Amino acid sequence: MKLSKQFPVNALRVFDTVARLNGFTRAADELGMTQTAVSYQIKLLEDNLGVPLFLREARQIRLTGAGERLLPKVRDAFNLMRDAVAEARQEAGEILEIHSTPTFASHWLARHLGQFQLQHPGIAVRLMRGEKQRDFTRDGGDVGIHIGKEPLPGLICHPILKLSYTPMLSPTLADRIGGVREPADLLKLARTDKGEGWWADWFQAAGVALPLPYTVSLDAGGALDLQAAAAVAGHCVAILSPFYVGDELVSGRLFQPFDLSLSDDNTYWLVYPPSRRTQPKVKAFRDWLLATLPPFEPDQEATTLPTQSA
Repeated sequence: MKLSKQFPVNALRVFDTVARLNGFTRAADELGMTQTAVSYQIKLLEDNLGVPLFLREARQIRLTGAGERLLPKVRDAFNLMRDAVAEARQEAGEILEIHSTPTFASHWLARHLGQFQLQHPGIAVRLMRGEKQRDFTRDGGDVGIHIGKEPLPGLICHPILKLSYTPMLSPTLADRIGGVREPADLLKLARTDKGEGWWADWFQAAGVALPLPYTVSLDAGGALDLQAAAAVAGHCVAILSPFYVGDELVSGRLFQPFDLSLSDDNTYWLVYPPSRRTQPKVKAFRDWLLATLPPFEPDQEATTLPTQSA
């Protein structure tokens, strides 16, 4: 059965108008219909429901008990539909400007944003890379990806990701020394410098005696995308996160020789100003991002801290 036959949407619209204007003639004028057509729509609805909705009295009408119960729900439904249409119109033609740390932008967002745009074809996306903390008031933009131990003051901050890191290298590089079988074998190879003593901590956790020989071949300033590119090219071993190089691991361009991983205290945060929290494009991106990323710790919720005074 067609939906129009089981659910007379147009008749409900006429019913709402007649009840609001308290008259068939006034409703006909507003709707651009004849009074006969209005009466027909009300009768159609009454026949569909099996109960009368109006009491026709001399020179006036009034709702029956059934009509009084139906009216508020009909109005709520039409208000919801109006809100949905308004949001869809507001979304159409909009640009969502995202500011992200470089590695998250190039190794995850750029690879997945197509899914977001398929779900929201009316939203164009501008993706900007940068390490600098965003001042939305001064610099503009809609949302950002921030890495830090704590949420940022004055912004809505959703914790979205925590990463672990472990040495990775290309099979070609491992073959140069006859394979990597134990952690100490990595000492024979050039390494990227992840900074903050990561290599020393990893070797110590792996039971390798210190101090280490200095064989760093690339100082990428902590840029994981540059370190990953150097490792894929076979130039060195890099401490990387499986989250970022999953495709390279699956394809065999990189491999992880040991299960031992380290993590830091940093969290990735989706951040945006409180003034943008109700914007449909921001809500759409937030909901998509939280649904697409691996689940974060369940006890973590969006946090807003007050702006610190200077």
